[in-house]
Amino acid sequence: MRITLAAIGKAKPGAARDLYDHYAGRLRSHLTLKEVEERRALKAQALKEQEGKLLLAAVPRGARIIALDEGGKDLSSRDFAALLGRWRDEGIQETAFLIGGAEGLSQAARQAADVTLCLGRLTWPHMLVRGLLAEQLFRAESILAGHPYHRG
Repeated sequence: MRITLAAIGKAKPGAARDLYDHYAGRLRSHLTLKEVEERRALKAQALKEQEGKLLLAAVPRGARIIALDEGGKDLSSRDFAALLGRWRDEGIQETAFLIGGAEGLSQAARQAADVTLCLGRLTWPHMLVRGLLAEQLFRAESILAGHPYHRG
């Protein structure tokens, strides 16, 4: 399965980018990070809508979409792995994750999603979410492969 992370903003070198690079490098799946950003100064709602359009344009055709949003389902790592494993077994070849900016995801981006997930009830900086998600993708691969990385 090919996985795309469509994310708002350009990650700068540093700890958050290093975390993403570390786990992305451990994945067997093909992972692509597509960073998009709106450079115009827009009011919050207009910015969120424009960012939603940019995120959706970064999604490969035919991909299953998972939106990361605080109102989404709170899955365990095993349940997350099971979801990805089920899609893999169904022959889904493309999956895309949407990571919004500081204003969150637009309504259009949330509606386009096949699944909406949260990474717990805490709010995370959107630049850090990339690394957290890459780690969970690696953990899901490990669970599905029966590898002992996930011991919980």
